[in-house]
Amino acid sequence: MTTTAGQETGKKAGQRRRGPYATTPARRAEIVRAASASFAEHGYERASLRDIAARANVTHAALLRHFATKDDLLLAALAQRDTDDEELARRIIDSKVPREKVLSSILQEDFAHPEQLRNWLAITIAATNPQHPAHEFFIARRERMRQHFTSTRLATAQDSEELSADDKVTMVLAMIDGLRIQFLLDPERKALHLMDTLMRFIAEPENS
Repeated sequence: MTTTAGQETGKKAGQRRRGPYATTPARRAEIVRAASASFAEHGYERASLRDIAARANVTHAALLRHFATKDDLLLAALAQRDTDDEELARRIIDSKVPREKVLSSILQEDFAHPEQLRNWLAITIAATNPQHPAHEFFIARRERMRQHFTSTRLATAQDSEELSADDKVTMVLAMIDGLRIQFLLDPERKALHLMDTLMRFIAEPENS
């Protein structure tokens, strides 16, 4: 089969067009990671798109081709954190950590990065404002967490005489939030065992 000059030119042009698109997911991932690092270091309000572009080794204009606003980047960074947290939880569960220690093990990883944790909490609190760009994200995230705890035996799926299943999940979520704040205020105080104690108190028996 003979290839004409026009066909060859078109083939090369097609290859050139496909090149940038082939790297788009990887480049977007690099930008999201850079945004997460910038938010962790500077906080969402002080982080700049130019700083994020520099961390990702792209131009400011190139960053804007992937993410039009800092709000878009924030939501992408939060979604990536969710994915990372889920992967961490899977690794901990797969390591055969006792069930009541799963959440405290996850929190221990949080505590290893206090600045990131501080900025995460700052964004979480700011997002309680319905006008915040991440408000709906955190509402949906909290609902996913509630469903996870009630659909698995990590917490409980059953009512007890003292507490409903929903009450128990509320206690777990409140304990997680509270221990994070407690750690940042008083990192020398050992409190993760309280998470284990709560989980033993509310969880279904292993043989139920």
